[in-house]
Amino acid sequence: MDTLIQQIINGLVLGSIYALVALGYTMVYGVLGLINFAHGEVVMVGAMVAFSAISAIAGVNPDLPGWLLLSLGMVAAIPVCMAVSFTVEKVAYRPLRTAPRLAPLISAIGVSITLQTLAMIIWGRNYLIFPTTLSQDPITLFTFHNAVADAPARTISLTPVQLTIVVLSSLLMVGLTTLVNRTKLGKAMRATAENPAIASLMGINPNAIISATFMIGAALAGVAGVMVAANYSVAHFYMGFLPGLKAFTAAVLGGIGNIYGAMLGGLLLGLVESLGAGYLGQLTGGFLGSNYQDIFAFAVLILVLTVRPSGLLGEKVSDRA
Repeated sequence: MDTLIQQIINGLVLGSIYALVALGYTMVYGVLGLINFAHGEVVMVGAMVAFSAISAIAGVNPDLPGWLLLSLGMVAAIPVCMAVSFTVEKVAYRPLRTAPRLAPLISAIGVSITLQTLAMIIWGRNYLIFPTTLSQDPITLFTFHNAVADAPARTISLTPVQLTIVVLSSLLMVGLTTLVNRTKLGKAMRATAENPAIASLMGINPNAIISATFMIGAALAGVAGVMVAANYSVAHFYMGFLPGLKAFTAAVLGGIGNIYGAMLGGLLLGLVESLGAGYLGQLTGGFLGSNYQDIFAFAVLILVLTVRPSGLLGEKVSDRA
C-alpha cells in the first residue's frame, strides 16, 4: 500500500508537468489545427534560460534565498520562451497557413532541430547541473508502521520541488481556464478557433489571437521546463524532446483541442507511467525494469489512436464537403 500511494503521488507530480506542456499543444491545435512539434524545445529553452539567469544572479548575490532565485529564473525564462514561440509562429508557420497540412508539420520538425542546435551552440552539448534552489529534504506525508516486530516504518513523502510543481501547475491550469472562459481574450480565442474568417468580421484580429495563443502555451512550457530542471537537477539541449512527445501523447489521450482533456490526459499519463515504473519489474518477473517506463506513454498513444482517436474528452467531427 505504501508503494502504491508513493507511486500515485509521483505520478501526479509527473502528470502535472505533462499537463502544462500538453496545454500548449492542445491550444494551438484548437485554434489553428496545427501540431506544433517544436513545442518540446520551448520547454528546453525555458530550462536553459533559467539556468543562466539563476547562475548569474547567484554569482552576484549568493545570499538570496533559493525560492527567490527559482522565481527570478522563471521570470527570465517566460518572456524568452514567449518571444521564441512568437517568432516561430510568425516565421515558420504563418506563411504556410494555407499550405497543405504536411508543409507546416515538416516545418515544425525543422524548427525543433534548429532550436536544439542553437541551444547546443549557446550552452554546449554537455549536461548542465541545475542550481539547487529548494531543499531536497523530503516532506513526510504519511507513515506506515509495520505489523511485524522490529520492522522499519515506511513513509510517504515528496520533496519541496515536487510540492511546488503540483501547486504551481494547479494554479496555472485554473488561471488558464479562467482566461479562456471569462476574459475577452479567451472569447476571441474561442471565436477564432470556431471560424477565423467570421471572427475577423466581428473585429477580431486572427493573427494577433493566434500569436497570443502560441505565447500563452510557451509561457506554460517555460514554467514546466524550469520545474523539470529543478526536479532532476540537470539541463540539456535535448531535454525537451521526450517530454514534448509525452505531452503530445497526453493531449491526444485527453482529446487534442480540449484544454480540460489536456489536463486530464497529462495527469492520467503521469499516473500510468509512474505506476508502470513501480510495478513493471514485478509484472515481468524482473525482465523489464523501471528504466523501460517510457514504453507506457507510447503504448497509451497507440491504444488511444486505435480505440478512440478523438481522445477521452474529444468530440468526433466530420470533414465538411
